[in-house]
Amino acid sequence: MTAIRILPDPQALAEAAARHIVERAHAATRERGRFSIALSGGSTPRDLHLKLSSAPLVDQVDWDRVHVWFGDERCVPPDDERSNFRMADETLLSKVPIPPQQLHRMRGELPPEDAAADYERQLHEFFGEEPPSLDLILLGMGDNGHTASLFPGLKAVREQHRWVMAEYVAEVSMWRLTLTPLVLNLAREDLFLVAGPAKAHMLRQVLEGPYAPDERPAQVIRPAVGEVFWMVDAAAAGELAAPPG
Repeated sequence: MTAIRILPDPQALAEAAARHIVERAHAATRERGRFSIALSGGSTPRDLHLKLSSAPLVDQVDWDRVHVWFGDERCVPPDDERSNFRMADETLLSKVPIPPQQLHRMRGELPPEDAAADYERQLHEFFGEEPPSLDLILLGMGDNGHTASLFPGLKAVREQHRWVMAEYVAEVSMWRLTLTPLVLNLAREDLFLVAGPAKAHMLRQVLEGPYAPDERPAQVIRPAVGEVFWMVDAAAAGELAAPPG
């Protein structure tokens, strides 16, 4: 199932997404005793993190029951300014009372293939031998249609066996680590956050164009059981042919 909600601006988007995550955390801890979420990088989640780590929402989450994972990472040390972990730590993780052992980061400082194997090992140790079903995976979308670190034309877009992959992305001249579609499509919910007019053309192609995930990797997010929820601001939704009311 796919749902779309359009918010007036990025701040409204961040507020709505933060409240949505709080609701999902409540439901998961009530039903399964814990909430597993994979964070994303990029600029759009920053405001979301700041909402979650501030009153009143910060006190509405049982952080002792939250396990934080990452959907992708740049192959850099955790203190590098390009690190997704560093951004998440500065804007959210260091500000909330979550036990350190419940933060599961991708070790971007390792050689890329070793880092991918390490993260797959972490997932196996926590979830077991079956591919994991995280409660919620946060995703963004680049103006080239990429999501997580699934970039156009790369092998990770079609991967259906490994849980985590390392791949060199010539477009950004660096190695990236990413959860594969196998894991992304097993989440109970994939939540896309998309903002800004630069994303409008690609958003229309992803949501309304023909299925071509090698060109528009965000289209590969098609869970058989879970939900896909797009939260977008009005600028990003500007070219949709029939935006929902």
